[in-house]
Amino acid sequence: MGAAKKERICKTMKIFKPAGFAAGIVMITAFAISPASARNVKCLIETPGETFQDICNFESAPGGSFTLSPSPVAGYFFSTLLSVSVGIYGPGRADVRGLTREGINSRWGEASRSTRDGACWAGADFRICAW
Repeated sequence: MGAAKKERICKTMKIFKPAGFAAGIVMITAFAISPASARNVKCLIETPGETFQDICNFESAPGGSFTLSPSPVAGYFFSTLLSVSVGIYGPGRADVRGLTREGINSRWGEASRSTRDGACWAGADFRICAW
């Protein structure tokens, strides 16, 4: 390797090294913080013809959004569903999605927060609750 090429590589590394270090710290911090936001809750997921009611892993996200995944004992919601995410985008309004073990991220649709039970969200043909 020529001296000019080594010098360019060294200069590039010096330029990006601090940024890479900071990005690494941010990633490590995010991973260290994430598990603390996960907890076990009672959950209910109802779709046409199927109901899941058991203990779920609840992971909170900014703005009140959350993701539910089944306990390791249950394995999946129904036969192939790995998780259900409720993404809150406005007061009492959310977008709901499901992720299958095949990696398919399907949009279930819009949901409204229940006026009877604030832990529940209902869409056109589904209901999700996390207590």
